Formats: sequence, C-alpha cells, structure tokens
Amino acid sequence: MAKCWEQRGCDDEMMSECPHYNPEEKCPSRCAFAQCDRTTHSVTSDPALIFDPTIDRSVAQREICTYCGFFLKNGPRLSGS
Repeated sequence: MAKCWEQRGCDDEMMSECPHYNPEEKCPSRCAFAQCDRTTHSVTSDPALIFDPTIDRSVAQREICTYCGFFLKNGPRLSGS
C-alpha cells in the first residue's frame, strides 16, 4: 500500500487537464486536489522538523507534505542518516 506522501491526490484524467501538473515536480499547495484530508495530517511550524536535514523530501509527491508533521516524523530518511 502506498504511503500518503507517495500519492498526488488526483487521477490520470485530472492530471491530463491540470494547468500546473508536472511529473517532475511536487503538486503545488495551491492545487485543491493536493490538499490532505487525512486525520494524520498536521501542519507544523516546529523548526526542528522543518529544517531536519535527514528527511528525504524527494519522495513527497505533494508540496503540502513537506511541512506536515506526520510526514516529517514518519517519512523516509536519507541513507546514512
């Protein structure tokens, strides 16, 4: 099963019509379909999490994940960290 941060939040048809869809970039936070409605989602302002250099942010498909406390605490770490 895919982790929440590995999913874009839209289907193939939506992606084909999305004005800001780029498979090489994260879904921008301004996209309505990139919003997270999971109960585990929590926006954090904790600098220790936001600036943690060991978090592998490249796996997040949505920009909103990069400041979600759940992702920052439970997401993958860079190898060697």
